[in-house]
Amino acid sequence: MEISASSKRKIPFFVLIAAAGHGSRLGGSTPKQYRKINGKAILRHTLDMFLSCADLQMLCVIIDPQHRSLYDDAVQGLSLAPPIEGSDSRKSSIYNGLKYFSNLDNKDIILTHDAARPFVSQENIIDLVKSAYEHQAATLAIPVTDTQRYKKRDYIDRHDLWSIQTPQAFHYGLLRKAHEQADSKTLYNDDTSLVAAIGHDIEFVPGSRMNIKITTQDDLMLAHKLMPPESETRTGFGYDVHAFEEGDSVKLCGIDIPHHKKLKGHSDADAGLHALTDALLGTIGAGDIGSHFPPTDPRWKNADSTLFLQKALALVKEKGGRLVHLDLTLICEEPKIAPYRDSMQMRVAQICGLTFDRVGLKATTTEKLGFLGRGEGIAAQAVASVCFSSHKDQRC
Repeated sequence: MEISASSKRKIPFFVLIAAAGHGSRLGGSTPKQYRKINGKAILRHTLDMFLSCADLQMLCVIIDPQHRSLYDDAVQGLSLAPPIEGSDSRKSSIYNGLKYFSNLDNKDIILTHDAARPFVSQENIIDLVKSAYEHQAATLAIPVTDTQRYKKRDYIDRHDLWSIQTPQAFHYGLLRKAHEQADSKTLYNDDTSLVAAIGHDIEFVPGSRMNIKITTQDDLMLAHKLMPPESETRTGFGYDVHAFEEGDSVKLCGIDIPHHKKLKGHSDADAGLHALTDALLGTIGAGDIGSHFPPTDPRWKNADSTLFLQKALALVKEKGGRLVHLDLTLICEEPKIAPYRDSMQMRVAQICGLTFDRVGLKATTTEKLGFLGRGEGIAAQAVASVCFSSHKDQRC
């Protein structure tokens, strides 16, 4: 089937991921492709990018059989072809992969890629495939910008000097021919060097400096910084209302406010903390304050509502959540909230382990409308924002 590389038509392609190495330069007992970033193996990050490409026909991973348990853990949940057994060199491992794909047509596009390059972009992959279709052999590459010199010899003219990356893409027949005609005594750095050795030009496709190969500890540290955390922020809403009764103070947000009435309730009737508690419970689908602290239970008679809020915080933490922000609105005609606002805001921040600026506290009235407008009680509305990580070993 004829496909113009410059057209909008899609070009199907196949992929071999080289993951049979041990990554000794990185150190540690776990091969680098199975080291985790944001709770996922580096290999899994790499696979996820390729598997997101609509025109991918098939992907196979070349592994060391001794790493099978690590591989199975990394690809859990994916529907992949069985892994291909690697060999004692990258060249031999890739050739094993080419033999696995022996049913391909000579003009089919096949890509080879290092498992330890998890930052390749979908855009670069598509550009590379189009170039390989037209030129038969192509690679991602970036121009060298640093001054180059052999350690004890001359400087190297960096004009037109490029760093070659992966993925690299070829017509299947050309790449297999290059492997089969390779000189067994020659050390080949990658697949482009094999293809170049049989006299075929390699087309360079501009890559990205983000497409690093994780080889050293410095690379791994950089990869952790480049990889965005996989997390979500959930929002919970809480509402509470209490009527007034005879008394001498109102407790709101843990602060006693002098008043000629108090709020009626089984506990201390702190409407502000109750609303915040419900908002937090809402982020984990854990019911409401009444289901955890029933008003029929004598244990909570006159209880400090700080206990309720602390319990909700503990439940959120157990689910892997981290409280990010709280916003509370108090609705009443009296008492006046403004003189106590900062104290209340600070108290909520202290209870929840937040900084002052991560607690919003406002007060309003209903313009004399309804039971609140008649001064019969106080209502509170609260919103909680909680960050949840997708992985247990990752923080938001």
